Amino acid sequence: MNIMVQQITEGVSIMVETFYQPSQSNPLKSEHLFAYRITIENLTIYPVRLISRHWHIKDSNGSHREVEGEGVVGQQPVIQSGDSYQYTSGVNLMSDIGKMYGTYLMENLFNKKKLNVAIPEFMLIVPAKMN
Repeated sequence: MNIMVQQITEGVSIMVETFYQPSQSNPLKSEHLFAYRITIENLTIYPVRLISRHWHIKDSNGSHREVEGEGVVGQQPVIQSGDSYQYTSGVNLMSDIGKMYGTYLMENLFNKKKLNVAIPEFMLIVPAKMN
């Protein structure tokens, strides 16, 4: 079962869809790989550039990681007004339930204003746990 969430901040929509990857997971070693697809839609009247990301990754075993870096999947995309940008990435959890959330630092290319765009919290749950 895929989980989808969406949030709009400063005129930028972030939609997240998650997928458990059983073929790349090893439950006996508490290794669970999830993929997530992010769709960023620019609902403003100006182009925006995604500068950096800041993720919070939490496992149900209590561990908490933060990941920061430039761009996403090696890119700092410019998203024109009315357009969207989509990418897929992944995360490895050491438990069968976890969650992620964070922010993108974006820039309004019209007036150079920085935008902190929320990445909505989404759950990462091994499908067998959802029964």
